Order: sequence, then C-alpha cells, then structure tokens
Amino acid sequence: MHPVSVKILVALSGGIDSSVVAHMLHAAGHELIGVRFLLWTDPLAPAMAEILPSKCCTAQNAARAGRVAKNLGIPYHLVDLSEEFKRTVVDPYLQGHRTGVTPNPCVGCNRTIKFGKLIELMEEYGCEKMATGHYARVAREEKIADCKLQSTTHDLQSAMCNRHLLLEAVDKTKDQSYYLYGLSQEQLSKCLFPLGAMQKSEVYALAKTFGVPFDDDTYRESQDLCFFPEKSPEEFLKRHLQDALRPGPIIRRDGKVVGNHEGLPLYTIGQRRGLKIGGLKIPLEVVAKDIGSNTLVVAEQGSEHAQEIPVTDLAWVSWKPEENVPTPFEYRSRSLSPRKRGMLTFSQGKGLFRFQDPSAPATPGQSLVLYRGEEIVGGGTITNAE
Repeated sequence: MHPVSVKILVALSGGIDSSVVAHMLHAAGHELIGVRFLLWTDPLAPAMAEILPSKCCTAQNAARAGRVAKNLGIPYHLVDLSEEFKRTVVDPYLQGHRTGVTPNPCVGCNRTIKFGKLIELMEEYGCEKMATGHYARVAREEKIADCKLQSTTHDLQSAMCNRHLLLEAVDKTKDQSYYLYGLSQEQLSKCLFPLGAMQKSEVYALAKTFGVPFDDDTYRESQDLCFFPEKSPEEFLKRHLQDALRPGPIIRRDGKVVGNHEGLPLYTIGQRRGLKIGGLKIPLEVVAKDIGSNTLVVAEQGSEHAQEIPVTDLAWVSWKPEENVPTPFEYRSRSLSPRKRGMLTFSQGKGLFRFQDPSAPATPGQSLVLYRGEEIVGGGTITNAE
C-alpha cells in the first residue's frame, strides 16, 4: 500500500473481491475512479435462461458495483466494450472450436480487453495506477546483470534493469496468475493486486467489515466463461456453430466404433463425461479429434500419455531464456493443477516442451504456463503435434 495518496483506477466488476479492493484503497486515503466494463453476452441464448450466480455479469454484481462506488463517493464509469470483446475474444473462441482446438479466451481477454483497456482509461482519467481484484502479485526487481539479457520485444529490453515479476498469489486455492502470463511489463508496472497477499477468508471478513453486500448462502465467485449464461459451453457452441456440428463415429485406437458424437466442436481432449458410452468398467476419455474424417478417438481413462507437446505464441513476462537451448521449468497446463517439471526448447515464439515424467495428453488451444518457484516466467498455447 502506498504511504501517500495515489490516483487509482479501480476495476469494479461488482464481485466481492473488486468491491473489497475499492474499500481497502479508499480507506488508505487514495483517490479512486471506478470503472465497469459492459461485455458481449450471447443474444441467441434463451430469453428465460438463468444466468448462473458464478457469472460476473449478473444484475446483482452490476448493482453492487454501482452501490460500492456511490457509498465511497467516487466517480464511476460504465464502458461498453461489447463489440471489441466479441471481435477479439468470442470470435477466436468459436473459430478455435471449429478447427478442433479448445481455446483459453481468458488469457487474451486479460491482455487486450481488461488490462489493455484499463491502461488506456487510466491515462485518460489521469490515474497513476490501476487496481483489480485478481489473486496474483507483482514484485519489482532491480538487477544490473539482467541488462545483458536479450529480448525480441522492446518493453522487455527496456525493463531488464528494473523489471516487474508476476508471482503467484499467497492463497494458492484462488490464484489467478496462470491467466496473466500474457501481460506486458508496461501493464504490470501499472498494476495493483491488493488481494494477492491475502487469504480468501480475510477478504470475506473485510467485506463484512466494510459492509459490502452479499448473501453467504447464494453468493458464488465468478469462475465460468462470462459470455453465455450456462456453466458448460455446449449449448453456446450449438447455438453458434450449427453448420460445423456434423455427427460422426466415436472410435478406439484400433478402429472399433463404440458410439456416435454430435459434432467435434462439442468435445475436448481429456473429456470423460457426456460421451454417452456406457457399460464399461473403466471409463473412456477423448484422446484425439480427426477433423478430416470427422472422428472422435477415445481410450480407457489414463491409458495414454505424452512425452512432449508443441507450444506456440510464447510470451515472456520479465525475462526470456536463450533460444535453442533446453531450459528446465515447472509448468501447468490447467490453472490450479499441481506443478510438474519439464524442459523447453524454443525459437522465435515456438517451442517443444518435454515432460520430465509422461503426462496425460494435453488439450490443444489451452495454455502451458511456465514457472520458476513462485514466479510466472511466461507461457504459450498448446498446439497439435505435426
């Protein structure tokens, strides 16, 4: 927390976390401006579809954001990003499913929509910093020797002597740093994550202390994709990819047909539920999708493993290892899964990650995030082996 007053742009989603952040910063004497983004939501969803309480776009959250700003007496702006969000987040998500991958839209959204737009608004409103309710931490590190490191991006080159590290949150069960590996040095230098050093239980206690309204019995944290009302994307994909949903066979590796699928975009690598294949002692899971033959390939759960995976669109947070030299990292391919070890060899944004121990088949389109202790070094998009 800053010892003197700072003008801060606060992202107010209306959730408990961002509401507590606003109260914390206000109590510390900072000058605040609140902003809430209006994002695209599915116009084809059934009119009476119930928006799950775990969605950030509920009417309750919208009302809470406005109420918090009013109670604190701070300026509050609603910014309509629906068209930009549809173009840069939703459309690539749908296109990815068309081509057989399962995209992770939150990574791109954080960099281009949330934090990208927050920096623009921060400068427009004359703020020095921006604050969000993310569970992550930023540390500033000064190392003269790091100036010798080379980078392909200007912001990394200029930041090597005074760089900002992205760190995991203290509360590992709520950590969101996995989704932030795409943030630039400029973005991190402006970010405040006041909840990163706190436990979730402390945040709930502060919410009660500050009088932030929420119902203990019905409140749910935002954790699902926000642009459709359902928990699962299946119905959303059915509404928007009707032309790509061609039924076809479900087969084992030996070619034996064991069922029929409803369209490849509805399935993802590692999926076990919803295959509608019964009568087996060991459940089956999806291990491959053959777009050319419109075939879904399954195998007994846990029977297939991978030694390596190709990764593309690699992004580096504060430093970058030497190209074409195998470099050890810990990694995650899911946000809260246990960290495991492996070795990355890369060049010009593309690489091959070799697992220390054989791993379950990774899901193309998802993110492989690289760690050095608590530091998020970077990450990339898992792709299909050539």
